[in-house]
Amino acid sequence: MLQLKQIHKIFNEGTPDEKIALQRMDLHLKPGDFMTVIGSNGAGKSTLMNLISGKMIPDVGEVVIDGKDVTMAKEHKRSRLIGRVFQDPMAGTAPAMTIEENLAIAYSRTTSRGFKKGVSKTRRSFFQEKLESLHLGLENRLQAKVGFLSGGERQALSLLMATFTEPKILLLDEHTAALDPARAELITALTKEIVQSYQLTTLMVTHNMQQALDLGNRLIMMDKGQLIFQANEEQKENLTVEKLLAEFQRIRGEKMSSDKAVLI
Repeated sequence: MLQLKQIHKIFNEGTPDEKIALQRMDLHLKPGDFMTVIGSNGAGKSTLMNLISGKMIPDVGEVVIDGKDVTMAKEHKRSRLIGRVFQDPMAGTAPAMTIEENLAIAYSRTTSRGFKKGVSKTRRSFFQEKLESLHLGLENRLQAKVGFLSGGERQALSLLMATFTEPKILLLDEHTAALDPARAELITALTKEIVQSYQLTTLMVTHNMQQALDLGNRLIMMDKGQLIFQANEEQKENLTVEKLLAEFQRIRGEKMSSDKAVLI
């Protein structure tokens, strides 16, 4: 479903600030795979997500989604194939527009455009049905401005907007990191439920190692633009935070005192 072939990306090439963000990276996700991604700041996680989404173009390599080479396709062209949820609950939605209007825009990614059609009676019923699955009462607040929602409500809406059209690829970019523990737990549970329900092929970046272990069927660890460790479903079931830290220490040859040392 998703293939990255020898992806290479350099920032500020030829200057004193040159940085290799990704080094000849290969990655393959089969349909329905849910891969969690961990690594320290500067590991290349955000660059990886931006190259898949089309926000950036690789210097070398190919990005293939559902058998289609989209390496040079712009971000808006890939939006029919990709859903993405960002770390900031304020991103990914239009705060001055209503819940209903935001959902209509998200839905138009895979349908013919037209605002009036987007808020038809039939579609409004569809939106209400999908909102009910969040168990937050938003189905009764279709006319509420998104800017007045709480961070957790807004992130739940963003998750729904990114998934209810069943994209080929779902990108979750530390989407619980900015929430308080209770809301983060809610969004994590919703994520698991939605991904399983639609069998979405998912790539999730997280700074929470326990979350990386609890969700998904595959895990990778990145460092300095390289994939340095990966675990399949069977291997992942036997992993613990302590074992991940030990593996990072073995690869890097550095003693790490906690998961925060690896991931911050």
